[in-house]
Order: sequence, then C-alpha cells, then structure tokens
Amino acid sequence: MAESVVLDPVDLHLLRLLQNDARTTYRDLAAQVGVAPSTCLDRVARLRRSGVILGHRLELDPAKLGRGLEALLSVQVRPHRRELVGPFVERIRALPESRTVFHLTGPDDYLVHVAVADMADLQRLVLDEFTSRREVARVETRLIFQQWECGPLLPPSPSAQSA
Repeated sequence: MAESVVLDPVDLHLLRLLQNDARTTYRDLAAQVGVAPSTCLDRVARLRRSGVILGHRLELDPAKLGRGLEALLSVQVRPHRRELVGPFVERIRALPESRTVFHLTGPDDYLVHVAVADMADLQRLVLDEFTSRREVARVETRLIFQQWECGPLLPPSPSAQSA
C-alpha cells in the first residue's frame, strides 16, 4: 500500500481548488489560498512530485460524442488466473467504449463502465467483445440512468480516523 503524504491546510485548500477547476492559474490559486504565486507554484510542484497530483484530465460529454447510453458490466472470468486476466484487462481497456475498469472482490471479477451509441451497440459490445471470450463466464449489464460527481477527494480528517 502506498504511503500517505502529510498535507497541511494550504495543501488541502490548493487540492480542493484544483479538483474543482484544474485550469485555475497559479496567480488565482495563490490569491484564494493567501500565499505568494511562487509559493503556490512550489507547493503544486511538490504535490506532483510526491504523487498526490497524478495528472489533469479533459472531461467530455459522451452523449455529445454519440455515446449517449452508459452501462456497468459485471464480468466473471473463469478460471481467474493471471495468464488469462492480464490479456483480458488489456483488451477491455483498449475498447473505445470502455470508460473505467475495476478489479473486484466478490462473485464478480470486474466492473466495466462503458459508453455506447444505443441499445443495439451495447448488445454488440457484450456479445462480440465480452461473452465471446473463452475466459468470460458471465456478464451482467446494468444501465446507468444518471450519475453525479462527488466532492473533492481529501484525506480523512483526524476525527474520522479515530472513529
């Protein structure tokens, strides 16, 4: 397990602001946090070097790209062995419909978030790319009606850790 990084209130404030808008300028960040722009630049650089900030992503609207139907596919792989799992995961990650792949515990081995054009496209994806694979024992499909983003990811507060 990766070691956590000690973050002070200024770091936490910077992370909150950047998670809400990663394009905020260092000058604006510095003004909102109450530090000099050079200090802000140094702090964000340290957060990147330490691996707290992993990168920046551009968020796209799947519907506007012709992929208005999203689903979660629960996939059971049998036998669940490394020599089968590695190629399976790489194949699924390479599919243009795949948004996220989770390796799970429990009865299902993977949860795959996909975005497709319509129900026929989803059926094609499930049949041609999942159930046609020898190692896939079962696929369950759940349609996503709506999703919401949650607040910024910050370390647990000291009171939550002792509870």
